[in-house]
Amino acid sequence: MSEQNRSTTEPRHIPLPTAFAANWKGLPEAVFRLRKRLYIKAKQEPKFRFYALYDRIYRPDVLAAAWDLVARNDGAPGVDGVSIEEVASSPEGVEGFLREIHETLKAKRYRPQAVRRKLISKPNGGERPLGIPTIRDRVIQTAAKLILEPIFEADFLDVSHGFRPRRSQQDALWAIKRGLEDGLTAIYDADLKGYFDSIPHDRLLAGVEMRIADRSVLKLIRQWLRAPILEAPKDRHQPPRKVYRREGTPQGGVITPRTQPITSASTGS
Repeated sequence: MSEQNRSTTEPRHIPLPTAFAANWKGLPEAVFRLRKRLYIKAKQEPKFRFYALYDRIYRPDVLAAAWDLVARNDGAPGVDGVSIEEVASSPEGVEGFLREIHETLKAKRYRPQAVRRKLISKPNGGERPLGIPTIRDRVIQTAAKLILEPIFEADFLDVSHGFRPRRSQQDALWAIKRGLEDGLTAIYDADLKGYFDSIPHDRLLAGVEMRIADRSVLKLIRQWLRAPILEAPKDRHQPPRKVYRREGTPQGGVITPRTQPITSASTGS
């Protein structure tokens, strides 16, 4: 049996978490089943590395599902100024937009555009830099997330709640409440200042490579990490400035954990 076929074998004895037991995202049934099989394979074989994933990312049904998720989020435009509404109302329409993405990924000609930076106010003062990829890049990132998410979800401990599907801060609070009721009294609170701005790319990729051996997928992730950030100038008479990063990931993109979605309200666009 080929490596690709083995990676989607669906045994029956692996219990599924809520995120993969029900199609809560309203995905196409084939995409939902694929995600479930990937989760089961990863859960069944904790040391297994996935070699054949890139072609799954540019599958037409996966791209269509990714578009639906991005459009449902009603995201603001990136550096190219193209909005979801403009894609939908263009002469080629969404079908043409996704067909171009499919062909570009299949031919391995894809290159991400710069990420638009927007500063948003924090509730406790100060500002948080938000990175806004283009709609095209967000669709491809979402397609990659649909394929990669179930693999890494299989490795999380049940006590982990942050930035996971069908889990929230409220779930973490309930876990703390249950612990207090059981007689546990010590709570440790820690926060890493500026963590997303200082994530080392090499270590991050090394962690990804523990599960992903597909070179084309790793190249996609590397390109997103290295995509420049387009900063608005403080002086409106100056042109925007491109910043190339050697570490960190911009908060706000699909592939970076975030506490709020990219919307017109949150970006002031």
